[in-house]
Amino acid sequence: MDRQTLSIMKACEVVGVSRRTIYNWISAGKVEYVRTAGGSIRIFADSLWRSPAIPTSDGPGATAHVAAPRNT
Repeated sequence: MDRQTLSIMKACEVVGVSRRTIYNWISAGKVEYVRTAGGSIRIFADSLWRSPAIPTSDGPGATAHVAAPRNT
């Protein structure tokens, strides 16, 4: 099964944050992304909604990349 990806702008709309915030999350490893062949960034949609500190199967103490809480 392929994971759904979103453009930077669509990810901004979905979570209600600025482009700068998305780029900060990328730099901090809080969201997962992939670069297209043309060099564009696509955010994995499921990484925008993960809860903090969800254990992964990468070993003891490993945690998943998480998105910061949505501004309300």
